[in-house]
This record gives sequence, C-alpha cells and structure tokens, in this order.
Amino acid sequence: MKRFIPLGLLLALGATQAATFKATLLVRDDDPRLERSRTERPALGHPGGPAAQGLDVALKEAKLELDAEGAAITLETVKVGNAAAARDAAARAEKAGAAALLADLPADWLLAAADAAKATPLLNIGESADRLREADCRPKLVHLLPSERMRADALAQVLAQRRWSNVLLLTGPSPDDAARSATAQAAIKRYGLKLAASKPFKLSADPRERDLANPLLLTGTAGGLAYDVVWVVDGDGEFARTLPYRTALPRPVVGDAGLVAQAWSPAFERYGAPQVSRRFAKAAGRPMQGHDWAGWMAGKALAAAAVAAPKGPPAAFQKALAEVEIDGSKGVPLSFRAWDGQLRQPLLLGDGQSVVATAPVDGILHPKNALDTLGADAPEKLCKTR
Repeated sequence: MKRFIPLGLLLALGATQAATFKATLLVRDDDPRLERSRTERPALGHPGGPAAQGLDVALKEAKLELDAEGAAITLETVKVGNAAAARDAAARAEKAGAAALLADLPADWLLAAADAAKATPLLNIGESADRLREADCRPKLVHLLPSERMRADALAQVLAQRRWSNVLLLTGPSPDDAARSATAQAAIKRYGLKLAASKPFKLSADPRERDLANPLLLTGTAGGLAYDVVWVVDGDGEFARTLPYRTALPRPVVGDAGLVAQAWSPAFERYGAPQVSRRFAKAAGRPMQGHDWAGWMAGKALAAAAVAAPKGPPAAFQKALAEVEIDGSKGVPLSFRAWDGQLRQPLLLGDGQSVVATAPVDGILHPKNALDTLGADAPEKLCKTR
C-alpha cells in the first residue's frame, strides 16, 4: 500500500536540507582603539565601538530572507591577543567547518589568520592598509573597509573638482603616517594637484619640542609658501582635530580632520541611509560610523551568499560570496574586485556634521566602472596572488 506524505511535511523536509553556515569573527582582545577615552569622542574615521555590532544588525535584518530559503548563519566571536593566537583560531575555525571567517584585526594578525585558513574566505572589516590589497594580498582575503588609497583618491578628486590645487601636507611621526603620507602624495600627483610643501609634526610633552605641533608655525607663509588647502595625515587623530581654524592662512583642512573621506556617516541622507543609521543606533546605542558600516556590509554579504546557495556545499557558498552584489545604501550595487578583493564603493566626504561630497566625483571617467577610480585598478596588477 502506498503511503502519502503531506505537502507541508515535504516542504519541511526540503527545508532541512538547506545548510547552516558557520562564521567565525576574530577580534582583538583589549583593543586600544576601543578604549573609553577614544570611543566617547572618536576622531573622524576612527571606530566608535565594536564593528561586530554592525555585523549583528545585518544578520538580524537578513533573518526573514534566510528563513524563507531554509538557510541559517551562526556566528562565533573569538578574541585573540596576538598574531599567533589569530593564526591558531583561524586554523581551528576552518577545521570545525567554518564557511567564512571575519576579522577586525591589525594587518599582521590578519595575514597570520589568512595564511592559516587558506581555503576559507576571510572578510576584513577593520584594517585599511594598502599592502593587504597589494604586495601582501591573499587569494581568499576580501576587504569591506575602504583602503587608504581609496580615501586618498576620493579626497584628491574632490580637491581637483574644487580647484584647490596647491596642497600643504602635514604628516605625523608614526610609520603608518609615513606610509599614508606617501599614498596621499601619489594621489595628489595622480589628479594633477601640486604639493606646495610637506612638513612633519610631532605632539610631545617636552617643552623643547612644543613648536613641532604649533599650527601657526607649521602653516606659516615664511619663504613665500602659498597653499589652497592643508592635508593632514594623523593616524592618532589628536593633532588633526586641533588643526581646523588654527592655520596661518584661512584655508580648509582635509585628510584626518576637517573634510574626511569615510565609508559611512550618520549624517548621510540619501538612498535609505537614514533608516540604516537609525536601525543601527537603536541596536547599538551610538551613531553608525565607517567601521560599523563595514561590519554591516560583511553580514549582508554572508546573507546574500547563503541565499544564493542555501543548500551549500561550502564551495558554492564561497563562489556566491565572491560574486555577490550588495545594496550598501549608497545608490549603486557594490561588489568585490577580482584583482584585489576590495569592495568597490562610493566614499562619503564630511566634517562630522554633514556629508559635503561623495566620490567618485562627477566627471571622473573610467572605461568600465567609475568606482574603480578609487584605489588600485585592474591594469596596475599590484596583487600577484589572485
């Protein structure tokens, strides 16, 4: 005698065949960027809190769509204290069947994790160093946060559009500041601007070094120095926040203060952005910043891949992840570049109160996608492993 199975039960059995995708988030234990003194009044472009909060918001928002496909994403957060711990945690996660890893880690820690889990995609949501997209790129490493070159290109485009051609560049004392200053100088040259002068600054408690951080002396016009704009490179942010309105000439400040190129601003008011910012602020109890947006986009990318390949296997999920187009509430579909793993995206330029401009700016042309005028383009071939 034939046995009939109700349609509802058949649908339920089909749903059970869909996959549960495991994701592991690696974060730094005792992250100095998240010290209370920094997050209470974060400098523009700095984290305002854990990037994991943006990721959590995205996964909750995607739950209905994932449920409709019978798919699910589980997230485990692992704190690590150094590069070796990051490497071990990544290896354990891959062995345990993680479909994807996510990381908010320093560059060297991130590379250790990527090398330990070579077969698993690693989504970088917290590190903007260009070398991760260039000489130190990895085949499975993708980046949600814009690179330093993308930020520099965005600023240079806006300066060129406004014809603020002569740039006074002020650079901080750290090695990272030196690398970012070189990136800024390359962008200045790339967009036809002129470097009027380049000067170092240094914050110091030593009275003998007080003049090294004096805005009037650094921006003075001795020797006939003339400039249209002051570009400050200050990864710490403490000097940069004191610079606007303190220059010798009445000129705008850009870079790490004044007009700053960011992945996100809570003041952005187009393409559904206010609703995104409100949902995040309700969940996290603070304004949404660029690192939060990167975490949010990582969650959206994972959900899009799970919807595209709800039954797996992991290889299908990973292929879908590499090919997804995501709505980032910036007006255009966003996707990962094949040549360096960077998420192509418009950047928002603002002063913390409003979004003054977006990049790429009108008039900047590209044969395929204007978003690829921000950062390294395919013909440059700076990443050799993809």
